[in-house]
Amino acid sequence: MTILEEICARKRRDLELTKERVAPRELYRKVETLMDGPASGRSLSGALVQSSTGIIAEFKRRSPSKGWIKESGRPEVIPLSYERAGAAALSILTDEPYFGGSSDYLRTARSLVSLPILRKDFIVDEYQVFEAKEMGADAVLLIAACLSREELRTMAHMARSLGLETLLEIHGESELDYIGQDVSVVGVNNRDLHVFHTDVQTSVDLAPKIGAEFVKISESGIKSAGDIRMLRMCGYSGFLMGERFMREDDPGKALAEFIAEI
Repeated sequence: MTILEEICARKRRDLELTKERVAPRELYRKVETLMDGPASGRSLSGALVQSSTGIIAEFKRRSPSKGWIKESGRPEVIPLSYERAGAAALSILTDEPYFGGSSDYLRTARSLVSLPILRKDFIVDEYQVFEAKEMGADAVLLIAACLSREELRTMAHMARSLGLETLLEIHGESELDYIGQDVSVVGVNNRDLHVFHTDVQTSVDLAPKIGAEFVKISESGIKSAGDIRMLRMCGYSGFLMGERFMREDDPGKALAEFIAEI
């Protein structure tokens, strides 16, 4: 069993326990109440296109392959420092067992920042899409390697109906046909989730194969301003970066210094 298969299997087991604590009907009722209120107006794709940096700064405390990155990272401090430093959007890890995340971290960030927030998790059930809405996310990550094509299309459609954007994550050419009409952002993960090897060349190779109508982002392994400039030339508008800043004593300051180099 690969790491990805292990994570997805654990996620499905944990979800059964979550549904016992908060029944789907109860969650859907909460979300329905939220839908009666005003739209947030926050768009991940719009923020990336309009931003001069395109950086989606990630609050990531842990990695399954590298262990703790910043165990002491505080959700009431770092996301706000990212916004002040010039991030275009935020990504908040909500997976606890493998990434040290929490849904409460997203809720905390949402109460403090005005940037669009991506819920970063391994979504394998539409229940999690409703969770994302209830938490205050503006977009959800759907990973092609975790879902069948039909599952992904169903969840992307559900996300759109809830006012959420979908960031579809792909890694190889074989996953290009996952891209559909309810997807607004296509992310190329430079990290192979099966073996966790990272190569930015993956984004370079796939860029011309993704339709121009989709906002493209590159994820993982981006280390330098030169990487950003090169990827922009390939057509990317967004760049998801976590470890590059989270390993520093002051992630917000590290982001500000990085932006100054671009």
